[in-house]
Amino acid sequence: MIDHATADLLRRYARQYETSVFLQGDPSWFMHQVSGEDNKEAMAFIASTLSYGSRRQFMPKIEYIRSLSGGNVVDWLCCGGYKDVFKVGDKRSFYRLYSYDLYARFLDRYAELLTKYGSLSSYVKRDAATGIEAVAAICRFFTVDKAALTTVIPRDTTSACKRVCMFLRWMVRDNSAVDLGLWTFIDKTTLIMPLDTHVLQQSVALGLLGTKTASMSAARRLSKSVAEVFPDDPLKADFALFGYGVEND
Repeated sequence: MIDHATADLLRRYARQYETSVFLQGDPSWFMHQVSGEDNKEAMAFIASTLSYGSRRQFMPKIEYIRSLSGGNVVDWLCCGGYKDVFKVGDKRSFYRLYSYDLYARFLDRYAELLTKYGSLSSYVKRDAATGIEAVAAICRFFTVDKAALTTVIPRDTTSACKRVCMFLRWMVRDNSAVDLGLWTFIDKTTLIMPLDTHVLQQSVALGLLGTKTASMSAARRLSKSVAEVFPDDPLKADFALFGYGVEND
């Protein structure tokens, strides 16, 4: 059980940090810079795959792709515009663990999905109504070929799948100054906390988790724990934990 003081702290930080100001310097900013629900979804998904490591390094990479696409991300993908820059066989580094070759193959796979299903949401809602089902569906599509895309999208739901869970937060949560709330077919009470080292540390410090290992089981336990405070919208706590980290760093 979460004590009253911790619950009040989480509510206060959630109110303070879930504002439009949060978008500045956050990868969620990019999905608000393109027009149309399909483009917002595609921009968000691409941004999520690049959101690891230093923000100073990955934010320019996301902006580079937004600029290349001219904001028409879906057309850029479906018409193969990305192939002018991202070429299979190009082993140069694009960003950290991602070579141009790897990211080209990821974009190839995403373009296949868009051509077949029209959007990622149309694909996911065939099999998913909950957060964990949505994570599993995304992992399944992008890693059906076990060769290499697991560097971008996890093979399965054993790991915390932080970037996929973050993308789902953006897509599902409504009534938010940050998140888009486009995927109404997923119950937001089932969303899973995007769990990385920073969130893990804050959660342990607040007594919300007792483990120091990021995994899907830990992410789900944390999501269940914060649901005591935010029963209708557990991932509101993501903003609270961010705020707690900012205030205590």
